[in-house]
Amino acid sequence: MFPEKPRYINAGGKLLDLEIPKVMGIINITPDSFYKGSRYNTDEEIIRVAGRMIKEGADILDVGGYSSHPGAKDISPEEESKRVLKAIKLISREFPEAIISIDSFRADLAREAVTECGAHMINDISGGDADSKMFTIVENLNVPYIMMHMKGNPRTMQDNPVYEDVVSDILKWFGERIFKLQSVGVKDIIIDPGFGFGKTIVHNFELLRRLSDFSIVGLPLLVGLSRKSMIWKTLNITVDEALNGTSVINAIALFNGADILRVHDVREAVQAVKLLKRIKNSV
Repeated sequence: MFPEKPRYINAGGKLLDLEIPKVMGIINITPDSFYKGSRYNTDEEIIRVAGRMIKEGADILDVGGYSSHPGAKDISPEEESKRVLKAIKLISREFPEAIISIDSFRADLAREAVTECGAHMINDISGGDADSKMFTIVENLNVPYIMMHMKGNPRTMQDNPVYEDVVSDILKWFGERIFKLQSVGVKDIIIDPGFGFGKTIVHNFELLRRLSDFSIVGLPLLVGLSRKSMIWKTLNITVDEALNGTSVINAIALFNGADILRVHDVREAVQAVKLLKRIKNSV
């Protein structure tokens, strides 16, 4: 019998009820994100996309300023801070009801985003590996922490990634870090297997097929499959044409236990969640 997942996540006093899967909208304050439709750089663009995502039903807005696709250019902490902190302040001011996530592996930036700018949770693609201070920051701030698995870093992660068993290896990796966090009292942990981060297309589809195996952890599960190369390379199309494939893959992830979908296209993801709810209510 697997441990029961917590139903609620407390994000700055705002409760997220995971009885119904949630949708996280991606807001990239970058000039080079892999999907050009997700790049926003002016104040007007940031406010417009945040408002649209909220109207379309986004439960969380994930704001990031560091491109992490394979081969992406490294940027300084100062540049990343310049990009995201102002954006989070803007969104928090214009949409005080919004739940905002800071997408960063840098602990000091994450801390400032929460304590000074209005972010409510931290999304760390490195699972604490990139910055040794991150777990302490999460403990001190007592905010939800999204811990993603990545093999290597964005510049090395696709250099022939090898696993004995991709699901078992990632579960073991999570187990060690979950123990560290829970032993110091961190309550709201969300796991993300990291589709596309140090995984081949074969690994990605194996993760998707066995996604329900992650329920053994007893924690909410986030997946980021939106317009990933596993979709458009398999279908021999472009990233711009990958919305339909994304919807199909997201639906499979929901059926296999995903609690949060991280997406570029909020409306379509919300529709997938509503259809899943209708199916479950009909059983």
